Amino acid sequence: MDADKIELLPPGTALAWGHAPAPRRGPKPGYSLEQIVAAAIAQADAEGYAALSMPSIAKRLGITANALYRYLSSKEELLVLVAEAAWGPPPGPSSGDWRAAVTAWARALLERSRRHPWLIDLPVRSAPTTPNLLGWLENFLEGMAGTGLGTGDVMGCVVLVDGWVRSTAALLRDVNANAPERVQALSEFLRPHLRERGYPRVAAVMSGETYSEEGIEDADIEFGLGRILDGIEALIVGDATAGGRPSRP
Repeated sequence: MDADKIELLPPGTALAWGHAPAPRRGPKPGYSLEQIVAAAIAQADAEGYAALSMPSIAKRLGITANALYRYLSSKEELLVLVAEAAWGPPPGPSSGDWRAAVTAWARALLERSRRHPWLIDLPVRSAPTTPNLLGWLENFLEGMAGTGLGTGDVMGCVVLVDGWVRSTAALLRDVNANAPERVQALSEFLRPHLRERGYPRVAAVMSGETYSEEGIEDADIEFGLGRILDGIEALIVGDATAGGRPSRP
């Protein structure tokens, strides 16, 4: 592709596919793009999404922020490459039915977000354009290939499941960030006040086994995913019963 057309691509797309930028004047670069992305991921792992700034990453590498712009044209370009590397390649294809495939896909995506909790803070400005992220989409589409759903419905399913993963990951991160002793102190404080205020059902939940002071249980996570899969299954059955209906645009 011509250089002029490459400039029209979303930031970071060409770099993610291995298209090297045009050489720039000045000293020979001392770092590879992979080293810079690895440093950015380490920075975010240590201090969170807010630490993904060009000056902080440059400091970690021992160079100036201006020098970092010899490798990358913008922070937006960096974030695209960081997302591509941190989400990584998708899981291998599932040997089960569509439900097993989607479950494996969602669990793998949730595991990556637990490994790098700041990933869910990265802005999503467009559809995926980089190899690994498109690989995740391909993996989902392959898992749903035998359902009989049209392309529009399958794309709706991937948006739904991806949204569940992101919201669940954010909830897990925020809940688990609370120290256990603080959670316990809050529960002990609230219980008598809830009864006095006339909230007996909430008080009973907080006093029972269903309310864990250690955070959200795995069963709570699986419950939400299971209900989403039930809804997709109803859509599949409805399509089959109706003899197939036109896919949504």
